[in-house]
Amino acid sequence: MTRRRTRLIFDSPRPRAALTLRGNEMEIGEEKQGSVVIVSPVGRVDGVGAPGLERRLAEIAERGEYRVLIDCEKMDYISSAGLRTVLIGARTCKQKGGALTLCALKPDCRSVLEVSGFLNIVDCYDTRGDALADQANADGA
Repeated sequence: MTRRRTRLIFDSPRPRAALTLRGNEMEIGEEKQGSVVIVSPVGRVDGVGAPGLERRLAEIAERGEYRVLIDCEKMDYISSAGLRTVLIGARTCKQKGGALTLCALKPDCRSVLEVSGFLNIVDCYDTRGDALADQANADGA
């Protein structure tokens, strides 16, 4: 039996952009309002984007900040990798006496969280204002 070796050739007539995978870094905004760090992912939180969000949440925790709000207004999609990232972030915050919450989920993303049971684990608010108001009440309690 003869073995055949297949060589992958990346110099094809197709445009370079078609062969280049978008970078692992997704755009993630960050700001602080009171004691809450607001993280705003843009685009898809999937196998490509989730690691960047996970790193950002870990950096926030390393700074000793455990009250985190993920504003999902500009998030278009969340996969199981994104759910894992949210779960890890929520667990880290809770262990340190804080909380990770979500707000402004688009209907498709909300349904993924509902079906997976995440809305029983992580608080979710319709708007950023609602989330921050509830957080302010928790700080005052």
